[in-house]
Amino acid sequence: MKLMVIGGGGREHAIIKKLKENPNVTEIFALPGNGGIAADATCVSIGAKDIDGAVAFAKENAIDFAVVAPDDPLVLGMSDALQDAGIPTFGPRACAAIIEGSKVFSKELMKKYNIPTAAYEVFEDADAALEYVRTAPLPTVIKADGLALGKGVIIAQTREEAEDAIRSIMEDKVFGASGSRIVIEEFLTGPEVSVLSFTDGKTVIPMISSMDHKRAHDGDEGPNTGGMGTIAPNPYYTEDIAKVCMDTIFRPTVDAMNAEGRTFRGCLYFGLMLTPCGPKVIEYNCRFGDPETQVVLPLLKTDLLTVMMATANGTLDQLKVEFSNRSACCVIIASKGYPVSYQSGYPMVLPPDSEDAFTYVAGAKRAEDGSLLSAGGRVLGVTAVADTLPLAIERAYAHAEGVVFENGFCRRDIGQKALKA
Repeated sequence: MKLMVIGGGGREHAIIKKLKENPNVTEIFALPGNGGIAADATCVSIGAKDIDGAVAFAKENAIDFAVVAPDDPLVLGMSDALQDAGIPTFGPRACAAIIEGSKVFSKELMKKYNIPTAAYEVFEDADAALEYVRTAPLPTVIKADGLALGKGVIIAQTREEAEDAIRSIMEDKVFGASGSRIVIEEFLTGPEVSVLSFTDGKTVIPMISSMDHKRAHDGDEGPNTGGMGTIAPNPYYTEDIAKVCMDTIFRPTVDAMNAEGRTFRGCLYFGLMLTPCGPKVIEYNCRFGDPETQVVLPLLKTDLLTVMMATANGTLDQLKVEFSNRSACCVIIASKGYPVSYQSGYPMVLPPDSEDAFTYVAGAKRAEDGSLLSAGGRVLGVTAVADTLPLAIERAYAHAEGVVFENGFCRRDIGQKALKA
């Protein structure tokens, strides 16, 4: 089988490495991929949002199955175009991807179908939003409606911070058109949990839970990032909580999307807060999370391509999807200065992968001499698997020590919050 994976980051590298385990896979193309992914797939210089280019390539190269991994192409209709061209594809159509593409849509969906989430208000006018936050409870959470590379959420501790956030999103357009509308919502407290799931619109199969670390620096200090590391499973997510989530959030969300005529087939990501009043939804994503994928997929025992094909063709109920009872830790190595400003083009040397420790490349390019150069903010994801979480963390950091990258930095406390649980 010839496969095509849309995207070019660490998440896509993790997906490609897992897909390669299927003995029927003869070739994988990554559009556009990156310099590190090139070791595991044939990279093609077609952008992740180039729908016409991807469809044409798939036809010309007789692609048997496509995986659309990032949010932007899904929201723009990449999955629709590929499926309409006769290419079996993993990833929701645009009408379902809106669950991430518009926070206003997702909040109104949850309100309509009684899915637990934070109380909220929607604003299209900056002056009305500014007036609202002058009396709103603090802290408050301000979100751009559309996609913003995982950075469109601001937690304001003071009224001044809230006003600055509204002005930067709605007036200064720091997130572009994504900030034309905003959601201002209640600040929830409790442990955060990420749960990715496979769903074909009928069956929902949650994956191993995980815990992301969003802040740039140790102790959850510094600006929000796309994620500085993850562990799995999340110790706060017990079997009892998992049952509550299935009954009150997972199943109702899939049913709600069906009722709206927006059947979701693909990976549906649930960002949850385990509040004193029970689990509540913080956000939905219409795809695999990054860097959650880098700890969840190494624990998947069932063949990934088989699961993806069943998800796409509606036969997920006929498949037993199994995960290992081991633990995983991913440490992100980023360019110094990320996420504010940073430089690229630094040489990197990666340690050889072992059975339980490996490196996913998120941002890199190849120099003319074949050497690997950094190219982006989040550059590498060093993941390790072990029988216990403490050992997985230890192995991940030990493997990271073998990375040569003079402009790189990482948090040194990934997983410590989980160990305290």
